[in-house]
Amino acid sequence: MKLASIRLIAADIQSMVSFYEMVTGLTAEWLAPVFAEIVTPGATLAIGTVETVALWRAGSAEPGANRTAYLEFQVEDIEADYARLKDRVPLVHALKTMPWGNRTFQFRDPEGTAVSLYMPATDEARRRFGSR
Repeated sequence: MKLASIRLIAADIQSMVSFYEMVTGLTAEWLAPVFAEIVTPGATLAIGTVETVALWRAGSAEPGANRTAYLEFQVEDIEADYARLKDRVPLVHALKTMPWGNRTFQFRDPEGTAVSLYMPATDEARRRFGSR
């Protein structure tokens, strides 16, 4: 089994897709007017409108209601990404090194989902991720 995608339900899909294109530097593929995907090397970030929820089960998801998960993107240069984004996103916290060895900062997307960018910073963390 592999994690294939994370799907966000958006009240305003245009702003959500634009936001994640800005954060990732990738262009979304619009598969329908109500659904887009941003494909990264690790997994796909899927973004659907509220109308797509009923295709699964009406009322099973809603935009802006997530407070239990963080979307995490591993990056090559956390300092550069922080400099690029710190004035463009609503920060939750500035750069810091976590007890498990990742250097990270966190912010929220337009609908409130927490997003973290990180890179392994300690020797132990780099070994865990197979980096230098």
